[in-house]
Amino acid sequence: MKFSELWLREWVDLTLDSNTLCKQITMLGLEVENISSVINSFNDIVTGIIIECKTHSNADKLKLTKVNIGNGNVLNIICNSINCRVGLKVAVAPIGAILPGDKKVKEINVHGNVSEGIICSFSTLGISNIDDLIELPSNMPIGKNAYNFLNIHDNIIEVNITPNRADCFSIIGIARDIAALNCLSLKQFINKPIPATINDILSIYINEVNSCPIYLTRIIKDIDIKVTTPLWIKEKLRRCGIASVNILTDINNYILMEIGQPIQTFDLDHIDGYIVVRMAREGEVLTLIDNKKIKLNPKILVIADKNKILSLAGICEGFYANISNQTKNILLGSAYFNPLSIINNVRFYNLNSEASHRYERGVDYKLQYKAIEYATKLIIDICNGKAGPITDYTNYKSLPSNIIIDLNRKKLDRLVGFTITDTNVSDILTRLGFCIYKKNGKWIVTVPSWRFDILLEEDLIEEIIRIFGYENIPNIPATTQLVITEQLDTNLLLKRIKNFLVDKGYQEVITYSFVDPKLQKLLHPNQNAVPIINPISQDMSVMRLSLWTGLINILIYNQNYQQNKIRLFESGYCFIPNKKFKLGVGQKFMIAGILSGNISEEHWDFKPQLIDFYDLKGDLESLFELSNNIKNISFHPEVNLALHPGKSAAIYLCDKKIGFIGAIHPNIQNKLKIKNETLVFELFWNELTSYKPVFKVQEISRFPINRRDISIIVDEIIPAEDIIALCKKIGINQLVGINLLDVYRGKGISKGYKSLTMSLILQDTKRTLKEEEIAIIVNKYIMALKEKFQVTLRN
Repeated sequence: MKFSELWLREWVDLTLDSNTLCKQITMLGLEVENISSVINSFNDIVTGIIIECKTHSNADKLKLTKVNIGNGNVLNIICNSINCRVGLKVAVAPIGAILPGDKKVKEINVHGNVSEGIICSFSTLGISNIDDLIELPSNMPIGKNAYNFLNIHDNIIEVNITPNRADCFSIIGIARDIAALNCLSLKQFINKPIPATINDILSIYINEVNSCPIYLTRIIKDIDIKVTTPLWIKEKLRRCGIASVNILTDINNYILMEIGQPIQTFDLDHIDGYIVVRMAREGEVLTLIDNKKIKLNPKILVIADKNKILSLAGICEGFYANISNQTKNILLGSAYFNPLSIINNVRFYNLNSEASHRYERGVDYKLQYKAIEYATKLIIDICNGKAGPITDYTNYKSLPSNIIIDLNRKKLDRLVGFTITDTNVSDILTRLGFCIYKKNGKWIVTVPSWRFDILLEEDLIEEIIRIFGYENIPNIPATTQLVITEQLDTNLLLKRIKNFLVDKGYQEVITYSFVDPKLQKLLHPNQNAVPIINPISQDMSVMRLSLWTGLINILIYNQNYQQNKIRLFESGYCFIPNKKFKLGVGQKFMIAGILSGNISEEHWDFKPQLIDFYDLKGDLESLFELSNNIKNISFHPEVNLALHPGKSAAIYLCDKKIGFIGAIHPNIQNKLKIKNETLVFELFWNELTSYKPVFKVQEISRFPINRRDISIIVDEIIPAEDIIALCKKIGINQLVGINLLDVYRGKGISKGYKSLTMSLILQDTKRTLKEEEIAIIVNKYIMALKEKFQVTLRN
């Protein structure tokens, strides 16, 4: 959320500088992400009034103006803005004035006419990229320094507000916390009731009282919608990142940002009969403001009249009763909607607005009357008009009940770690708006209507320490009863594997367990995922089936930031739909990794080399050495729709599948615009750790090693791994190693066959092997291979 620092200071009288203020906001738990000046510096800009405006004879888009800047000075200025007109109060940069960027205004000649300055637009002064002239209030004196009147000695503060602090999605909400922290008074929201001058009302019917327990409306007639929005409203909204639309929309947005209550405004002349808040009916369609039509779900809450739907309650307004330039009579609405009735609809239709952003988190249910009176006052003051009485529908039984929490001194001291005085505790809670009294040595605390996040005693303690100040917590040595706990072998192995991967250049990451369903469907098209009922967003709406989804997201993010060597790993639970488990969901612990880019950093002495399948396979084989399982590990070709069919394999421990390795499928890589070949692995932790290898102590031989190489021709479909596995099973004690040296296809080898060259490493622990013994051993291997795989020796 962005807001103006000066707007915040209107609500609380602060003597702090901007940097200290931002630090305090962050320490309150509302992280300041950015602070920027509203404007670059400029000098000698004065106020003036356009007294003459005519079209240039040689250029239709240019206007020749005369501008009075006071003290008898009238300047001839050429202007090209569409809102240039006689009688407009403007900001003028005469010759010699300094514009942002140290640009000095000079006299120029345009098509034979001299321009003696510039009539400033928002973009001229660096305020925004809007090219319209700055329209100053009509009562502003001329010849004065425009800097003072534009109120631009201000900063825009951007704050990251956590979802639980719905009360801080407004200026008054942030000001309330700042006032409490600095022991200051918050400006009182003075809102005198606006007396009705007409008797017009519209009937209201609430069919869903649990979803909408409060709905207030008021008719205002004979307004002037063509009135220009005052500069002070425009500027405050602009500094919040909200563009000016029309006077009514701007007033609604102004109230929304200042006090946090959304206001609905309908064109009264397009409403038939009455207003009803109800659920949509089967087959109903709503036309949005942009003429887009959406088919409504019968479970969605709508605001309708007798014949049609006017809006999705708390989310967005429809086309038929929307405000236009011809609007003269309006119906104001101020409502409290149950957050649960809004949040599901926002997710279902993927429609987000400033109003829905607040309603789904919760708005103060005691604010609606103040808000509609405030809106009425601003509309009548600026647009004129005649207001009717407020029609109030409030179902008190359906409103949130007051939350009362007992706060105990012992628990407060235990969780905080030191003693905060009773006076301090009471003072902090009172400043935050809590109602308190003490009884039987504990505080009885009533939570204010704007704090939906305070439910437990621990929440109150967090509030106390937040205002007391984390930086004020004294350093007290911790005392505790330490107990030695048993370390499971699997936990130790996981730690060793993580350390090993870090040593190999991988970085551990932790990603969300909920992921983008579209990306996950690319990787696992035949698997169903567990949906989330109330997801944070549409791209985090299902539980992950594997760790690859999150790792790929991080890889893409890093590649977009020009990282050319990426090695990541993660361990965590994945969630598989399975009716055998409670709630129909099983969880599986996995460890996975992803690699892409160069093997090493760029170097002047050699060309960078890209990571390939065998780099990752080598890392995994080293990893399996840690668990002493390498002798029982095998890699078999197996289809995995997420992986390249020619560069992937299933990993087996004995006869049990424990994971996959491979390159991401080229089609998926192209769809996701991933650079370079990207390799992944994933291991099923329970399967990996279920096998306990038997450790055998072997005598180290002091006799020489003998090596014999054999080349055999074998059918193409027989994996080399099967050849090696058979050699190991023969059980000759003198075989201490076997390696595949070469795979050859081509000249001299029949089609459908391949040549494999292997080295047999032979050694005895008791004596030196004789040549005749070696020949017998090698011949046993050749005969076994001929019998099982019909191999032939290659000459």
